[in-house]
This record gives sequence, structure tokens and C-alpha cells, in this order.
Amino acid sequence: MSPESLLYAMALQHASSVGDVTAKKLISHCGSPEEVFKEKASNLLKIDGIGSTLVAQLNLPDNLRAAEAELKYMERAGVRGLYFQYPAYPQYLKHCIDGPIVLFAKGNSTLNPRRPISIVGTRSLSAHGFAFCRALVEGLALSKATIISGLAYGADIVAHKTAFENGMETIACLGHGLDRIYPPDHTQIANELQDNGALLTEYWSKTASMNKSFVRRNRIIAGLSQATVVIESGAKGGSLITAEMALQYNREVFAVPGRPTDRGSLGTNRLIMSQKAQMICSAEDLIYWLGWEPEEALKPVQKALFIDLTEQEKLLYDCLKESDKEHLDQLALKCKMTTHQTASLLLELELKGAIRPLPGKLFEVI
Repeated sequence: MSPESLLYAMALQHASSVGDVTAKKLISHCGSPEEVFKEKASNLLKIDGIGSTLVAQLNLPDNLRAAEAELKYMERAGVRGLYFQYPAYPQYLKHCIDGPIVLFAKGNSTLNPRRPISIVGTRSLSAHGFAFCRALVEGLALSKATIISGLAYGADIVAHKTAFENGMETIACLGHGLDRIYPPDHTQIANELQDNGALLTEYWSKTASMNKSFVRRNRIIAGLSQATVVIESGAKGGSLITAEMALQYNREVFAVPGRPTDRGSLGTNRLIMSQKAQMICSAEDLIYWLGWEPEEALKPVQKALFIDLTEQEKLLYDCLKESDKEHLDQLALKCKMTTHQTASLLLELELKGAIRPLPGKLFEVI
């Protein structure tokens, strides 16, 4: 594959009015991205759906200049460019008609894992959803699954962090350029996961996040994966859009059921009732429905010590560590704290990934 293919593919990507489907049509007709720009306008106009406005946009010299400038940034920043006909381009996504003609990546992932699973859900994840998400990812660790999500608040970041803590590969799909991280709170985990994963986007540097860019990002999350799991979702939301896109790509969709009165379960329950998604209640369910064979067991992952615990959090953590699991009231009694104070500290420890809740107000160290 000619190195020029990436340059001209990026120039094609830069041209206004040229989407991914149209770009692939042009490349198929002309033979390569380079030939698209060399082809006579009269011949391009003979292609079904190609009009004079689009051809005029192709001929603008700014397209190539912008692509050359972006390639220089990529070289400085250590960003890989993946043209959709490169062998390194994600094979699952390659089969999606509207997959990006060029992707940009940072990190050590090959982007072609054997068992890629997308996990999505509401940004306002409940305590139950938080616990389920962590348990699901941990349960997939021995299957050597790769966790894909969008680095957003809620289910996304819980999935990424849990995968990272368990030595699993995880890929974060972004709705902006690789010269920034949104939300900024997730910059540290974004940097860390690149050691055993990647940041992935179709957007060039200097591209800020917008609502429409996150919707487009969702098709990449769905397209990269063998299956998509929706943890929690309201009646509307990005998670349901991702699920619909996965269905359009003929991928498996799974959803976690919840109480009918919970707003965060309206979307997942509806997916299950409409038979758009298979219900799962554990990682074992997902492994069963996907027909995965057992993998060689991974070596236990040494959990990182949390250096940012407050004195009270550490007291509670150490107390809980001494027992297999402990009830909220018993913890409060042992640590000489009020129940309200203990519950608040336990929530902070959950968010830091140090403990997890169990049914019946029980807690255990992760």
C-alpha cells in the first residue's frame, strides 16, 4: 500500500460534503485515493450520486495542504494514521459501510483484538450499575476480552478503569482530536490505558467535542466490537443509539435488566422486551451467549495501592480488608463512626475502585 494513500485519503476526508460512504465510492471507482484527485471532473460526475458541488470541493488545494500539516502533527505527537485498506485497520470496523476512511490512534493496541466487547451506559450510573459494570469486566478478564468504550462519565470510565486494573486491553473511542481529552477529569486514565490499549478517533487535531461528534463516535464503538453491552440507560440516550448501530451492523447486543421503576433501566428493559437485546445478569451469561471457549488462565493481577486515600478512608479500607466482607453497620461500629459518615466514605472508596458493594448492605475489598 502506497504511503501516499494515507495523505490523499486524509485530503479526501478533509473535503467538505464528502462523507465516508461517498469517499469509499470514489476510491472504488478510481482505484485509490490518489487517483480520485487525478481523475477528470467529467468522469467523476458520471458516478452515481456525485454532483458538481462535491467535485468542486475535491479540487480545493486546501485539502492537500491541510492533510500535509496534520501528518506533521501526527509525527510529532506519535499518532498513527490508519487508512481503511491498511491491514492494521480494525477488521470488525472495516466491514461497516460508514466506517471512517481514516482513523487516528495513540497507544500500544493492535486495534484488532480477538474478543472486543463494547460496554456503554448512562453517565449517571447508579450504585448497582457501578457494581455490575465492575463485576462484568472482572468476569471477562480470564477470557482475555478487550473492553471498548467512550471515556465518558458513568459506565464508560468504570469499564475502562476496571479493565486497566485487571491488566486487560481497553480502547477509548473519542469524539474529538487526540490533542485533547474530554472530559479533562479522565486525562490520567487516558494516558495510562495507552500502555495496554489505545485512544482512537476519526477526528483531526484541533477538533473540539460537540454533541454530533459523540453520536458519530458511537458508530465506531459499535463497529469495533463483536458485541455491545448496555449497562443502564434512560428512555433516550447515546447508549441506545450505540445499540441500534450495533444491530445495523449485525452485531450482538446485550442489556442488563433493572426494576421497572428505575429511570436508568427504562432503556435496557425496553431493549430486552423488544427482543433487540439478549438479557444478561453476569459475565458468565455473556460468555455463554457468545460461545467463547475458556482461555488459559491469566496470572493474578496485583492491585495498585491507592495513594490518595484520606486518613478516614484508609481506616475504613484497612478494617474492611481484615474481613472477607462486612455489613455497613458493623463497619461503622468497628471504626467508631456514624452510619451516615461510613456510608459516605464507602461511596468514595467505591468511586476510587477500592471496594465494591454487595447485596444486603455488605461490602468487600476489590
